[in-house]
Amino acid sequence: MRKQLRPRFRDAGWLSEETEDDPDRLSRELVIVVDPIDGTRAFVAGDPRWTVSIALVRFGRPVAGVIYAPALEETYAASLGGGATRNGERIKVSARAVLEGARIGGPRALTEIVARASEISLSLEPKIPSLAYRIALVASGALDLALACDKAHDWDVAAADLVLSEAGGRLVDANGEPLTYDRAETLRPILVAAPRRLLDAAVAAVSAARRGPSLTGALRV
Repeated sequence: MRKQLRPRFRDAGWLSEETEDDPDRLSRELVIVVDPIDGTRAFVAGDPRWTVSIALVRFGRPVAGVIYAPALEETYAASLGGGATRNGERIKVSARAVLEGARIGGPRALTEIVARASEISLSLEPKIPSLAYRIALVASGALDLALACDKAHDWDVAAADLVLSEAGGRLVDANGEPLTYDRAETLRPILVAAPRRLLDAAVAAVSAARRGPSLTGALRV
């Protein structure tokens, strides 16, 4: 991928899970952000829910992104202002207007704690190994909400962030703040992916869980 992409964006920096980080990227207007395999354990185990994630970031925000799930024959793509697609067809987030009964994906312990803390009923989906794919499912409306614990990096979510945004959703941290990319620190805190109409309620539910004593243990899972 590096051999293919770098000649097309000669002035862009490079950030990837599989290569040594070069601080020079921090001075670049454009940065290519790549995760060659998101969901490595799934890949090794034969679970098809792993992805290749590629984003082009400009001034800290993604402007183009692709999430490719080869084993599922699914490709999610988005460009800034150009909408989001799955296999060439337009996608959009769920039309659900309330959090009660929402389909939520994420680490099981974390999603259960959020459900209890918010005192509402949530439909807890089985764990989806690839975080990028988990967020893409929110973008397509297959999930209403997705969570990530505090172990995600920029390469896990940069492409998915744009796909979700162009489909009518938002990816934010647990305080409801949007993410800025191409920082020195690539590790992220708890993340929330949701349609815009559900975002405030989802962030409030996560905030309630963060005030509880059992969340720290869940983040180790």
